[in-house]
Amino acid sequence: MCSACNRRGCISYTAASRFHQPIDRRTTTYDDMVAADEIKPHAVCLPFPAQGHVTPMMKLAKVLHCRGFHVTFVNTEYNHRRLIRSRGAAAVAGVPGFRFATIPDGLPPSDADATQDPASICYSTMTTCLPHFTKLLVDLDGSRAAGIPPVTCVVADGVMSFAVDAAKELGVPCALFWTASSCGYMGYRHHRFFLDEGLSPLKDEEQLTNGFLDTVARPARGMSKHMRYRDYPSFIWTTDRGDILLNFLLHEVERADRADAVILNTFDELEQQALDAMRAILPPVYTIGPLGSLADRVVAPDAPAAAIRPSLWKEDTACLAWLDGREPRSVVFVNYGSITTMSNDELVEFAWGLANCGHGFLWIVRPDLIHGDAAVLPREFLEAVAGRGLLASWCEQEAVLRHGAVGAFLTHCGWNSTMESLSAGVPMLCWPFFAEQQTNARYSCAEWGVGMEVGGGVRREAVEATIREAMGGEKGKEMRRRAAEWKELGARATQPGGRSLVNLDNLIKEVLLPKLDKDVVALESIELNEDVSGMEEHGVSSSM
Repeated sequence: MCSACNRRGCISYTAASRFHQPIDRRTTTYDDMVAADEIKPHAVCLPFPAQGHVTPMMKLAKVLHCRGFHVTFVNTEYNHRRLIRSRGAAAVAGVPGFRFATIPDGLPPSDADATQDPASICYSTMTTCLPHFTKLLVDLDGSRAAGIPPVTCVVADGVMSFAVDAAKELGVPCALFWTASSCGYMGYRHHRFFLDEGLSPLKDEEQLTNGFLDTVARPARGMSKHMRYRDYPSFIWTTDRGDILLNFLLHEVERADRADAVILNTFDELEQQALDAMRAILPPVYTIGPLGSLADRVVAPDAPAAAIRPSLWKEDTACLAWLDGREPRSVVFVNYGSITTMSNDELVEFAWGLANCGHGFLWIVRPDLIHGDAAVLPREFLEAVAGRGLLASWCEQEAVLRHGAVGAFLTHCGWNSTMESLSAGVPMLCWPFFAEQQTNARYSCAEWGVGMEVGGGVRREAVEATIREAMGGEKGKEMRRRAAEWKELGARATQPGGRSLVNLDNLIKEVLLPKLDKDVVALESIELNEDVSGMEEHGVSSSM
């Protein structure tokens, strides 16, 4: 039984490295080694400070913890305070071998309970966080007296590439976790083409609405043949060459080749063309998705770290109970993610589309969803949907999508939402907001066959018609069939012997662990195989 994840037959890694005396593996058990903090490898995990980045990094951090790593999870001070407000002080208390740390984000102090302005937080992290993170690594590395093992690797968000420089300062490897899609990454890499060809910056804002963005894009390496200009990540379509978000993403994606490895929450069958293109220009690329399924495989429900949740908003637990009372595949789930904002007029159009579609719905309306104001829904709408719809401010999205009552997902097409929907076999109604969400939406509709576009300008008639088709039309049936196929392929990738599970262990052995003696690694493999074989002889599955 592994003491980190409470599962038999899992692989736990230890660091018999330059920091410690050699370990006699013939007289020391795995549990003995995992229990001894001073011989654990130590991963410092640094997410970009937004919910859609913190969530996947936390899943990966818990996976590493259950693989025997000591983990330090680094939030910004702003998000640290938000976690405490949403979940209480216990949310950042940690568990043995899993602790939290903070760095400043460089922005003026604030206690707002909202996602920070994207341009401001991107520019600030890029320009101010390196010295703070470097100091944290140095402090952690010198904390052996406090029972903290020396830092042996850094896993940082793909848009926090300054972490590569900090890791080099300490002399440890750094893997960048690109938390968006592979096709999204390649879309950003092609921004240089649009700039070089004079297609961006736009000559004027009229090009946003006059049909220019509907132009079919010429074939590009790693990209779908169905791409239109509007399907590329949205930051390229600006009139300002000095646009902060455009230049931030250009800077970050072009620095990925400085990392020791690149990690993606995807699986090869889903994005093979884009992954091939990435592997041709980057350090080793490890696909470990669907990350939700991988975490389920590695992190047992009663593992010490399993209870750690990174939600920056308080989750409404009534959502799942409400779904329990609905018929199978009868509910439309609506969630626009953690950053999307809209006007109250757009909110009202969505509301009447949901009211008129005739189906039950669970609608997440964040407190900061309406830009600069509070959401106001007509009393007539609330009366019309009484008993048929539920509004909540936030929820445990992955659990909702896995619920049998959910028949379709109206989504902003963020990558976490896309992967969670595919993993649950739920078709999508696509209303992308910004960044590479446009790319994800195009792939969902044109490549993977699991999505339908709602349309950029929100009209209640279009919302109603799209929902009706997805829930009961022929197109909806085909989308459900394709979604079920992708669900099965994703599940296979994270099963024993599946490519994503194998990639996880290769990532650990080849990149994240300190250089071990080859005989020690071989002995670990032999011991594991003997343990698993013995279990199977007694009828015990190695995946328990």
